[in-house]
Amino acid sequence: MAVQALREELDSKCLQLLSDLEELEAKRAALNARVEEGWLSLAKARYAMGAKSVGPLQYASRMEPQVCVRASEAQDGPQTFRVIKADAQTPEEVGPSEASLRRRKGPTKTKEVGSAVVPQDPLNWFGILVPHSLRQAQASFRDGLQLAADIASLQTRINWGQSQLRGLQKKLKELDPGPA
Repeated sequence: MAVQALREELDSKCLQLLSDLEELEAKRAALNARVEEGWLSLAKARYAMGAKSVGPLQYASRMEPQVCVRASEAQDGPQTFRVIKADAQTPEEVGPSEASLRRRKGPTKTKEVGSAVVPQDPLNWFGILVPHSLRQAQASFRDGLQLAADIASLQTRINWGQSQLRGLQKKLKELDPGPA
């Protein structure tokens, strides 16, 4: 009876792995489409504004990231990746910034040391009135970044599923040495 349950679990893991692979293929195709769309929109913006108006010379001297990719460590499952805003805090970072007591009433004119600067929109580097195609390029690359994080999470889930599948196959061979 244990062999039958193991075979059913092996079948369900195999079906899950195949559906994950199908989803991975779809997300890769969507990522390729977003990146292609982004580069095409960027080329349209260069054509509209001039080749010298959209290029590395207009980048800010000090760039700040708008988003970060965070990896969550799972103890019994695969690692997942998420795209979050750069100024957003994770639950671990929320709380008092110092381990000391603070005064509730008193001078309020003190400037906070940990105050975050709001990141500037990179489109402002190219002027105030930028073409719509430049905004489309930014949106396409942002969508592509989110898809890339989803693909990375899916790939780690697939690798984790493959290792589980191999473990189940080993157990099945130990319990049932006959032809599978």
